[in-house]
Amino acid sequence: MFQTTKMVAALMAIAFMGQSHFALASTKKALPSVAEAEKFIQTSEARLDKLGLSAQRAAWVYETHITDDTEAIAAQANEAALAASGEIAIAARRFNHVKLSADSQRKLKLLQLSLSLSDDQDREDYTRLSVQMNGAYGKGKYCRTPGDESSCLNLGQLEAILAKSRNPAEMKDAWLGWHQQSANYKESYAKYVEVSNKGARGMGFADTGALWRSQYDMPPEAFAAETERLWQQVKPLYDSLHQYVRLKLQQTYGKNEVPDAGPIPAHLFGNMWSQSWENLYPIVKPQATTASVDITDTLKQKQVDAKGMVRYAENFYTSLGMETLPKSFWEKSQLTKPRDREVVCHASAWDLDNLMDVRIKMCINPTTEDFLVIHHELGHIYYDLAYRKQPLLFKGGANDGFHEAIGDTVALSVTPNYLHQLGLLEQVPDPSQDVGVLLDRALQKVAFLPFAYLVDQWRWKVYAGEVKPKDYDKVWWELREKYQAVKRPAAAQDNGFDAGAKYHVASDTPYSRYFIATILQFQLHRALCREAGYVGPLNRCSIYQNKAAGKKFQAMLEMGASRPWNEALKAVSGEDQLDASAILDYFAPLKVWLDAQNKVLMQ
Repeated sequence: MFQTTKMVAALMAIAFMGQSHFALASTKKALPSVAEAEKFIQTSEARLDKLGLSAQRAAWVYETHITDDTEAIAAQANEAALAASGEIAIAARRFNHVKLSADSQRKLKLLQLSLSLSDDQDREDYTRLSVQMNGAYGKGKYCRTPGDESSCLNLGQLEAILAKSRNPAEMKDAWLGWHQQSANYKESYAKYVEVSNKGARGMGFADTGALWRSQYDMPPEAFAAETERLWQQVKPLYDSLHQYVRLKLQQTYGKNEVPDAGPIPAHLFGNMWSQSWENLYPIVKPQATTASVDITDTLKQKQVDAKGMVRYAENFYTSLGMETLPKSFWEKSQLTKPRDREVVCHASAWDLDNLMDVRIKMCINPTTEDFLVIHHELGHIYYDLAYRKQPLLFKGGANDGFHEAIGDTVALSVTPNYLHQLGLLEQVPDPSQDVGVLLDRALQKVAFLPFAYLVDQWRWKVYAGEVKPKDYDKVWWELREKYQAVKRPAAAQDNGFDAGAKYHVASDTPYSRYFIATILQFQLHRALCREAGYVGPLNRCSIYQNKAAGKKFQAMLEMGASRPWNEALKAVSGEDQLDASAILDYFAPLKVWLDAQNKVLMQ
C-alpha cells in the first residue's frame, strides 16, 4: 500500500553525479546572480520533468509486465534520469548563498537532498541492483516440492494460507517458504547498501539513513528523537493489545505454541510480517459482539468487480467536493492480475505525467481489506491531482508520511454508518458494539505501529555500518522482539535475509513514512471531524459528503511540497507538531476494555 515514488520525488531522494557543464560551471563562477539562480532552477525542473517521466513510464511497463527486457529498459531509463539529477544536485550548491525568494530557496534545498555517485560503474550497479531486487521479489515463489511447478505458491497464495488457516504447521510452512526466497538477493542488497552510502556521502550525509532522516525539515537526529517520542506515546496501547491477543491465541493454540511471556511466533498473526492482525478478528472478537463490519460476503453477493470497488472509493472523494477521476485512469490502470504475465501486485498509485495521467496498479479482490486499500490508494491519486498546478519540485507530499496518510485519513471515515449508506452493511451496529469495531481497527492500525517503526530502525543501522550482512537476521529479530514482541517461528537460516522478505526493503522504499502516516491520519481525522461540526466518539465520525471538511482538506492537498510539513498540518488542524494523542483518543474505549479483559483472562 504505497504510492510508487513519483519520479520527481525519486530524483530528489536518489541522485547521481556525472560530468557536465553544470558541474564544471561551479568552479568558474564564484558569485552567481539571482537571475542565474532562477534560470538554473527553471532549466533543471524542465530537464528533470522530461527524463523523470520517461523513467516513470518505463517503470510502469516493467512492473505490469516483468521480463528481462522490460527490466533492462527500466534500469536504463532510471539511470539516465538519475544521472541528470545528480549533475543538478551538485551544481545547485553554487547558489546556496544567493538571496532568493522563499520558494526558490526551498527548491534548491530539495534538489540537494540527494545521493551523488560520480563513478559510472557505481551508477550502473545501483540501478541494476534496484531493478533486479524489485523483480526478484515480484517473481518470488515457494515450491513445496523442488522442481514441481504445480507445487509452487506465490506470495498472494501464501498470504491466503496465513490469513485463513488455523493449522500452525501449515502456517509455519507458508511463512518459512516465503522468507527463504529473499536470501536469493541478500548479496545484491549488501552491495546496493555500499553503493547507496557512497552517494549519500557524496552529498555530505553520513550515510543513506541520515539522508532519509533529513527529508523532514529537521536535522536527522531530531527526526530520530521525534519518532521515538511518538512511539512512547502509543506503546501502552500496543502493549495492552498484544497481551490480549496473546491470551486469545493461547486459548486457540495452547501454551506449547503461545508462551505465557516473551515474544509470540510470527506465523500465528495471520499476516506474513505480523504487521497487521485483522485476520485474527474471528479468534479475538468480544464474545458479546454479534455485529460485523466485514463486507467481503456482501461484495461477492453483489458481484462487485474491481472497477466497481474503485467506483465506491471515487464516490467518497467526490462527495467531499473533489473532481472525478479522468477517463484515462480507467483505461490505463491495472486493477486485476493479468493471467498471461508476471506483474508486481503490490498496490501502488502512479502519476505518469505530473498532470492528469494518474493510475493505480493493484490486483483487486472483493474483500473488506481491498475496499480499504483502494480508499488509501486513491488518496495518493487525489493528492497528485490537487497539486498538479504547483511547480515541478513542489509536486509531492508535504513529506512522504503525508502522501501515505491522506488515503488512510479517508479510510477512517469508512465507518459502519458509511457502509450502511452504500448498502454494503445491513445494519449499523449499536454503540454498545463499538468495542468490536474498534478492536478490528486496532488489529490493523495499532498492531502496525511497532513494525512501521522498526523497519527503518534496522535499515538505519545497516546503512550506518553498525550491522554487517552476517548479522542482518540477528539484528532484525532483535528489533522485532523488542518492539513487536514477535519472534521467528524457527531457527534462523544460514545466510538468511528475512528483512528482504518485505517488499519495501527489496525496493528500498523508506518505511518511516508509514509510521508517521499512521500517527498523522488520526490527527487529520480528528481535525476534519471538528471542521465538519461532528460531536461524539471519534471512531463514529465520517466526513463522507461533508463539503466543509472537504474544502479544508483540498486546500492542504493543493499546497503539495511548497511549504514545510508542519505548515501543511497546521492548515488543517491548527497544530504544528505531530501528536499521537488523537490515536489514543480514538481508541480510548478499547484501551479500557482491553485492560479489563486482560485481568479476567489472566485469572
